[in-house]
Amino acid sequence: MAPKNQARDNREARERLRLYQARQGLHERQRRRRVRDNVVGTVVLVAVAALATGSQLAFAGAQGSGTADASATATATSTPTPSATAGNTGDVPSKSIAKDSTWTGTLTLNKDVRLGIELDGQKAPQATSVEIKLIQEQFYNGTTCHRLADSTGLQFLQCGSANGDGTGDAGFEYGPLENVPSDGEYAKGTIAIARSSSPYSQSTQFFIVTGDTTLDSSTGGYTVVGKVTSGLSALVSKITSKGIAKAGSDGTGEPKVATKITGATIEREQ
Repeated sequence: MAPKNQARDNREARERLRLYQARQGLHERQRRRRVRDNVVGTVVLVAVAALATGSQLAFAGAQGSGTADASATATATSTPTPSATAGNTGDVPSKSIAKDSTWTGTLTLNKDVRLGIELDGQKAPQATSVEIKLIQEQFYNGTTCHRLADSTGLQFLQCGSANGDGTGDAGFEYGPLENVPSDGEYAKGTIAIARSSSPYSQSTQFFIVTGDTTLDSSTGGYTVVGKVTSGLSALVSKITSKGIAKAGSDGTGEPKVATKITGATIEREQ
């Protein structure tokens, strides 16, 4: 009987070993799956954070929370957002272009809303130089005004997104902030530069204030680059007064009247 018992014991030992190895294999697969899921989750979170950062340039500050603030936040885009201590990134137009001068021109929306504009190269030399360069290179032609705010104390139309949806730039971001209202009050007709949370995240987006507006100044405010000198009433009557197609959580959204920049001119005032 001993040999039979020994054979049985050997079989039972092999079975116990097989089951143990199977359990170990299962645990290892589960461990690898957890690691993989953690990695995937981290990648997704990073991607979402990057997208959220990029899509800011639209009034972040305006909501009371940079554009988004008035993050009239440039900023759902995949473009990098420098830290608050960072400098310019990319090939930023020289601030010497503005030459401490006043520049005047036009901004035409939907072919029939013609705005007279004035840019202040003395108070905002860097931002004015960037706008001059973008207009001269016809960067804005065909771009969309993608964001409208039409509530009391918060009224603006945001334009200049490279991709037409609040994302994209011209390959650069710049600072510093210039000519920022100390009281956070942006008068009707003001043209200011959108950005995200960093003072060095200004790029191509700007906003036109269509009614006296108060913006959160806790992150530094927004560069006032100039003003609308004529045509604002036409902008309001033909576009902004028609309302928002679908408001987001901050009350802003795409204007019901689809709006594109169809022309822009600029020249130094003699």
